[in-house]
Amino acid sequence: MTIEEQAKLAGAAALKIASASTEEKNLALEQVACTLDERKVEILDANERDVAHAKKVNLTPALIKRLELNEKKIDDMVEGVRSVIGLEDPVGKVLAATKLDESLMLYKVSTPIGVIGVIFESRPDALVQISSLCLKSGNAVILKGGSEARGSNRILYNIIKDAIEENEDFKDSIQLVETREDVRELLKLDRYIDLMIPRGSNALVRYIQENTKIPVLGHSDGICHVYVDKDADLTMAVDIAFDSKCEYAAVCNAMETLLVHSAVAEKFLNAVKIRYDAKGVELRGDERVRAVIECVPVSDDDWATEYNDLILSIRIVDSLDDAIDHINKYGSHHTDAIVTANEQSANRFLDEIDSSSVMWNCSTRFSDGFRYGLGSEVGISTGKIHSRGPVGLEGLTIYKYKLIGNGQNVADYTEGNKKFIHNKLK
Repeated sequence: MTIEEQAKLAGAAALKIASASTEEKNLALEQVACTLDERKVEILDANERDVAHAKKVNLTPALIKRLELNEKKIDDMVEGVRSVIGLEDPVGKVLAATKLDESLMLYKVSTPIGVIGVIFESRPDALVQISSLCLKSGNAVILKGGSEARGSNRILYNIIKDAIEENEDFKDSIQLVETREDVRELLKLDRYIDLMIPRGSNALVRYIQENTKIPVLGHSDGICHVYVDKDADLTMAVDIAFDSKCEYAAVCNAMETLLVHSAVAEKFLNAVKIRYDAKGVELRGDERVRAVIECVPVSDDDWATEYNDLILSIRIVDSLDDAIDHINKYGSHHTDAIVTANEQSANRFLDEIDSSSVMWNCSTRFSDGFRYGLGSEVGISTGKIHSRGPVGLEGLTIYKYKLIGNGQNVADYTEGNKKFIHNKLK
């Protein structure tokens, strides 16, 4: 079967799944959760082979860590699917209602987008998250995972496909493609695919953006910052700076640059270095940082680098203005945090940092669809159209206008026989 034929099947399936009831979608998702739990051994066996091959071809440690599955991750997949079941159905909501005239009612109603293409790297658990959210939001999905996770992706895809297609209305609503050639063909299919979502390296995202006419939702970099203000609780700041970098370094919401106010730099940097050294973090600092703690010199390129590893750039700044300027210059509009006890400074930071998630006194690692209560996510968007930040169910819907009349004609209004009321209704 060609990629175009798969896209056509997904398009036909999207029309059916768009009108599926909440109960039907939740039953299908529960079947997915149960089957994932029942077939853990098969999933782990397939993943073990993928990881062994990845090590053999010298895939980077960061990518191998994303690739690896274990029982805990599979349990998290199951929990993630069930969390989507518990979410409100985003389809069919009346977003606005306007009485244009007597017996002439206009409704703005949420609807699925249609066919979503998702290209992702390394993380096979992303396949389950994406599929669950697309199903609940009434969208068909075409999935392309990284070749390094081919075996893991294939078993997870087959589990989901078999589970949901027990309901004939969901047949063909999930499709899998596997090669780079498939991707090139996929990107040509703007006639059938409504939205592309890339999840992976900045090189992948840029390639997708530059090689398709299909609208693209995503982010190219995860250059996240924590700024420790002069009014910060330094014990809190150490904990937040450590968690933001070390809780899981190989992800897009991990901190890559730490900014520290000069008034607290000596005390804070000496304290946080103890934690980083114990974890094996490579510290790169500017000249002022190196005068306080031992670390390697930072380069200009480091400020604009997403490491996805236990490497951290550090800069000392003299003011909140300096911190804001640095982040808006070098950041990727993803996630940035301030640690301070000064509410005025915090509010300035939250207002003036141009990122999809901004935080006060908490770790950047909270920037996540599941943690935001969105029932996982299909990705994080740093753009400013349609959806921004972690994209969950609502980000996979659009809307249509439904106008209900009783024989009205535009001529009556253009000729002045009737006038519009335009009453907004709750």
